[in-house]
Amino acid sequence: MDISYREIYVMNKKEARKQIVNSYLSIGNVSQVARLWHTSRNVVRKWVKRFEDKGEEGLKDESKRPLSSPGKVSQEIEQKVLETRKKTGYGRKRLAWYLAREEELILSPNTIRHILSRNGFKGKRKTRKVFYPAHWVWELEKAFSLAQVDTKDILDKGALGTKLWTHILRKRLPRYQWTFCEGKTRLRFLAYSRELSLVNGLCFTFLVMLWLKRHGIDSEVVWQTDWGEEFGGSNPEKLAMLEEKYYQPLGAHLARIPKGRKGYNGRVERSHRSDDEELYIPFLLNINNEQELLEKAVGWEYFYNLVRPHYGKDMNGRTPFEKLNELGYDLPQEFALFPPVILDTISTDWLLETGNDLLAHYKAG
Repeated sequence: MDISYREIYVMNKKEARKQIVNSYLSIGNVSQVARLWHTSRNVVRKWVKRFEDKGEEGLKDESKRPLSSPGKVSQEIEQKVLETRKKTGYGRKRLAWYLAREEELILSPNTIRHILSRNGFKGKRKTRKVFYPAHWVWELEKAFSLAQVDTKDILDKGALGTKLWTHILRKRLPRYQWTFCEGKTRLRFLAYSRELSLVNGLCFTFLVMLWLKRHGIDSEVVWQTDWGEEFGGSNPEKLAMLEEKYYQPLGAHLARIPKGRKGYNGRVERSHRSDDEELYIPFLLNINNEQELLEKAVGWEYFYNLVRPHYGKDMNGRTPFEKLNELGYDLPQEFALFPPVILDTISTDWLLETGNDLLAHYKAG
């Protein structure tokens, strides 16, 4: 025999079983039939016995449902669960809580899940407005269409060491750095804050977008951030409100990187390592107050945007400002020197008074 029981079984279960039975009826020996069809004697005995008991009906698949289900709830209880589900619309966990409190009926959430499932109640997830898709910077065709935006916790003992960490605390220097990194050119603008807060995040957005518009950049800018509360968190209604009330009027659009996929914001993330290696580690011990920090940040912006060569994709040793010029932007060097501020000192007034008076900060000098 060139074909096995298993090969026929894959194609047609009932036909394979029938061939076993027919061979046995012809040969009359279980062992020989098993060798003939390359299967076990138990398989031969099983289907011969089924055929003798029930005829061809015995060759069909039988239900594997147990003869008794001592753990199954009664029909009355199942009906009570279904009625309560229709009345309340609750999911399995809240149903378990409600039935225990109101009906003194103790059921596990898993039991309720099985009852609902076999009666056609499928959980429906609420459609959420998402702030995807995230964008890869190498897909961009022009500058100022996408910015990678992030905050950096400067008070990082692992990166700076104990001595610098202690210096930040003793001098009460701002703990957080806010970074706007233009995706195509890597041009960066910085600000600082003592606290991470949504109002500081909105104020930073306002200041940067105002700076861009002052220099004639009117295109919509996608602000691609993580899911931190300083950027609005994850509540879709809240994000939609922020988008409508703050971002859209400024010509900005809020976007989110997928959770756990920091590569989408890889350029701003990588730039934070440069902050540690080229700014904070070499110079932090000489910074003794907020004003000195801001002055040093201006110098660092100047060096990073106008002097420091970059060797990432398509940069070829050019500075961010040189890359900007190559893309056809005729801007003065002052554009690359966004004035860093301590956001906490102005964000509350900005929120209450709309921030129009802050224009003077950028027109001075």
